[in-house]
Amino acid sequence: MGNKPTIAISHLGCEKNRIDTEHILGLLVQAGYSVDTDEEVADYVIVNTCSFIESAREESVRTLVELAEAKKKIVITGCMAQHFQEQLFDELPEAVAVVGTGDYNKIVEVIERVEVGERVTEISAEPTYIADETTPRYRTTTEGVAYLRVAEGCDYRCAFCIIPHLRGNQRSRTIESIVAEAKQLAAEGVQEIILISQITTNYGLDLYGEPKLAELLRALGEVDVPWIRMHYAYPTGLTPKVLRAIRETPNVLPYLDLPLQHSHPEVLRAMNRPWQAGVNDRIIEGIKAAVPDAVLRTTFIVGFPGETDEHFEHLYQFVQRHEFDHVGVFTFSPEEGTPAYTLPNQLPQEVMDERRDALMELQQPISLKKNQGEVGKVVDVLIEQEHPETGELIGRSARFAPEVDGLVYVRGNARLGSRVPVAIASADVYDLYGHVATVADLVQRQSIALG
Repeated sequence: MGNKPTIAISHLGCEKNRIDTEHILGLLVQAGYSVDTDEEVADYVIVNTCSFIESAREESVRTLVELAEAKKKIVITGCMAQHFQEQLFDELPEAVAVVGTGDYNKIVEVIERVEVGERVTEISAEPTYIADETTPRYRTTTEGVAYLRVAEGCDYRCAFCIIPHLRGNQRSRTIESIVAEAKQLAAEGVQEIILISQITTNYGLDLYGEPKLAELLRALGEVDVPWIRMHYAYPTGLTPKVLRAIRETPNVLPYLDLPLQHSHPEVLRAMNRPWQAGVNDRIIEGIKAAVPDAVLRTTFIVGFPGETDEHFEHLYQFVQRHEFDHVGVFTFSPEEGTPAYTLPNQLPQEVMDERRDALMELQQPISLKKNQGEVGKVVDVLIEQEHPETGELIGRSARFAPEVDGLVYVRGNARLGSRVPVAIASADVYDLYGHVATVADLVQRQSIALG
């Protein structure tokens, strides 16, 4: 073991990439490698890159260049390796290996080959691998939270998205495999499991011939984890059966992340999402009726080629009408290799920026109103960090997902990684503020619950 090189890893990109990073770490540790957070002392630095949009690629390139200038031996993994394998090798002599999105399970073998002087390319043209509960994993999230991948890849071909090219077609894990990993995480003390895939509402379609999300949620209801959160729920997949499972499974949070992207049927058709066009209003009202306490998050793309003032006004009114709890807005990013890259009527960046800012300005008072609705309540908060200077605790309630939503700032004492009742005293646009609940606060919550 002492003769093996020391390896550091630099993680970039989304939570799906994070899980890949965690498996890479787990495989290396299992094989006896020393893994260090300090890139300066490492013999190799693995950079798990993102290539989803231009800004993500720029961050990946900056990281790679900085490491190259420091004369580090670099192993490039992830989406950028899958996307630009030949260019990366040509332009970065410091890169000793490139490893694709479906090949990170071979990382130990890659390091062994590099160690004997080989420059390694390990990239499957069509990624097919998906890790399961038997694959070693070293979690990098806070103590109380873990992501659980239920499927990898995507069968949709949205005009703006390069993910199917980078990650392959959808491949789901079995319900049994997912539940087994959830039980492992529960045994580690995890309080919140976040289910992820490209399209979680399509979970199981490739494996069982029909979506099995409702069955999966009910199976996870038997796992001793207080919070099960679901990301990337396409609205058309939120069938009455799925909504019933959410409502009837106590540890499944009524938090729905709906990647709507737009509201106007013409823009959605241009995005190659015609199945979504014309049903948003009905589906959203149906969700609210079926799950009255649902917390709705969504994301939109403004400035898609051909988006007119009329199209944007339709979206603006849609956001105003539905009052989502959380909204993210992105400007269109033309990605080479996608159909949208060559579409006519590309919009100037300044127009896209104006539209993004207008939507975010519209959403702010809505978010404030939603947060102010929590004032006076006692809510459970997962404590994740302590402010280094003030000692104030920082966590999240069930309404907030990690990294994309707000935080709860808490006065009082609690263990990191624990869930505690917190009396909410005030709120702003993004965050909540309160204190660890007293007996009096809890009595008040109980009396409110009894009505």
